[in-house]
Amino acid sequence: MRFVEIGLKVNGTTYWVHVEPWRTLVEVLRESLGLTGTKKSCNEGECGACTVLMDGKPVASCLVLAIDAQGKEIVTVEGLSEGEKLHPLQEAFLKHGAIQCGFCTPGMVMSAKAFLDEHPTPTPTEVRRAISGNLCRCTGYQQIVDSIMAASEGMNRKS
Repeated sequence: MRFVEIGLKVNGTTYWVHVEPWRTLVEVLRESLGLTGTKKSCNEGECGACTVLMDGKPVASCLVLAIDAQGKEIVTVEGLSEGEKLHPLQEAFLKHGAIQCGFCTPGMVMSAKAFLDEHPTPTPTEVRRAISGNLCRCTGYQQIVDSIMAASEGMNRKS
């Protein structure tokens, strides 16, 4: 079996890991780095559960080879909080009941983060479009949209 050593900058920390060249970013995040907030689900880039930010853009980490993530800034859901202080999106998801089983939540939050970074004052329709690549089987999406709108409003008040 052939391994390569790669350096991944995740949540501001560089990790050096030995991986098989075909391992995906989601596998390395979860299995090698212990960052289990990023979920592995469809493994086809269809559900959004594995969404992370790479250089500020949302990507399906099940479709990215870990070796191709070298030199990129990767942010997972664990990287949004500051110690015990949750990111406003995380707080809003809790407050507005957008978490039921929680499996889609990390991907939803990461997609919403990237979207709000680019569109700080969205409409509900724009939010729905932005999260359209993320599937949820529990909430019916309204609580998720409400959470993202509330986080947007709260983040804009603090600016």
